[in-house]
Amino acid sequence: MSIDRTAHLERYRTGLRAVLEALADITDAELDQPAPDGGWTARDVAHHLADSETNGFIRLRRLIAEDDPVIVAYDQDLYARQLHYDRPIASSLAVLGAVRASSLELLEALTPEEWARSGQHSDSGRYSVDDWLGIYASHPHDHAAQIRRARGWEPTEVPAATRDRT
Repeated sequence: MSIDRTAHLERYRTGLRAVLEALADITDAELDQPAPDGGWTARDVAHHLADSETNGFIRLRRLIAEDDPVIVAYDQDLYARQLHYDRPIASSLAVLGAVRASSLELLEALTPEEWARSGQHSDSGRYSVDDWLGIYASHPHDHAAQIRRARGWEPTEVPAATRDRT
């Protein structure tokens, strides 16, 4: 196993904890406070993470099970507008945790041949299991930082390399 993969697996393993720590003792007012840049609220982020992870759950399984699948992008802003992101976040956090736990078990069971599998992403081209891991390992950490910024816990500047990718 490569060092990058090992580091990505560890980062993937700790993603839910990072989000839960960023949301610790959050009030309803803080949940609905827009980010300093005018972006999503913490509530929006929690629902987005569940939607993203469920998409990722299917993407990973398609990469492993299907030959050269097409991995279709989705419109995260449309999801945020259409999927009632104003609702409570507990079930979305439960989905985030369950989906990540299941995918982590699968990742830890992969053979070298399965790690080598790939498909075609509709927006970004060639897309491998390692590419998938690199994206989903960092995704909740990036959004946990967004939540902390919205709560005034860290600086508001967001490096371009950490902005969301679908």
